[in-house]
Amino acid sequence: MKPYTEPLEHTTFKLEMVPIRGGKFVMGSAAEEAERAEDEGPQHEVQISPFWMSKYEITWNQYEVWGDRVDSLRRAAYNKPATPRDKVADSVTRPTPPYTDMSFGMGRENNPAICMTQHSARMYCTWLSAKTGRYYRLPTEAEWEYACRAGTTTAYSFGDDPAALGDYAWYEANSDGKYQPVGKKKPNPWGLHDMHGNVAEWVLDQYAADTYGQRKELVADPLVVPLTEYPRAVRGGGWDDAPNMLRSAVREGSNLDWKQQDPQIPQSIWYFTDALGVGFRVVRPLTEPSDEEKTVKWDKSEPPQKDPEEGVSVE
Repeated sequence: MKPYTEPLEHTTFKLEMVPIRGGKFVMGSAAEEAERAEDEGPQHEVQISPFWMSKYEITWNQYEVWGDRVDSLRRAAYNKPATPRDKVADSVTRPTPPYTDMSFGMGRENNPAICMTQHSARMYCTWLSAKTGRYYRLPTEAEWEYACRAGTTTAYSFGDDPAALGDYAWYEANSDGKYQPVGKKKPNPWGLHDMHGNVAEWVLDQYAADTYGQRKELVADPLVVPLTEYPRAVRGGGWDDAPNMLRSAVREGSNLDWKQQDPQIPQSIWYFTDALGVGFRVVRPLTEPSDEEKTVKWDKSEPPQKDPEEGVSVE
């Protein structure tokens, strides 16, 4: 496996993908870890298959190629015909226009996209897969923690002492009250930036506090398939969090409070208007699953999401 760059065709934007070799690791935090939460245990061994992960969090520029139809608009402007992949990608449902600037004045250029629901992040991956012909998705909780730890067993990928956090992360003490451009802090040992802080990141799983207690033996590529709308899992902590919330093992779940400013509450399927510290990054598995495996595991999410403005279910 080697690093590679995924260009977003018809635009100047691209994704940088970092190889994450498979292996075993101990998921969760030790009972003696400072400020440990109960849902971080018990620790258990997990086997992870190899994958690539985006080096940075998905930025507004990359996100809006899909959300604002930048790709199709540029094709039209330059009179370029749509390729077969373009036609499939163009058919992927996009978000309805938001009622306000979803960056909330924090800036867009090279900054992480925020305030999307897990469903919206998943649909971006569906579009990206159609656009590139390669299968992209959100990471699982296990994949995310494996990549964040990068072979370490300490509270953070750089050690246990939060005094060094400012070298690696944007958080409440140094963020100036907003997110920051991606990739400005030191990477973790595997070359991934902003795994601690800047924005917390969506993963595929349903959040459940007792998940780890149900795993009694070595488990391979675990995923808690989401079957209810709340809570869905996010990892990594954000620019407005305290240091302890940026530890590698910290788990969080979404809730309806993330939509307090939404005029469509509780109907909107695209936006979490109050989740100003939540974004995502993508992964691509080395071995693409079969269509059946995608249906029953990797792409499965219930209940079906219905856009109130369009009156249709969005799978």
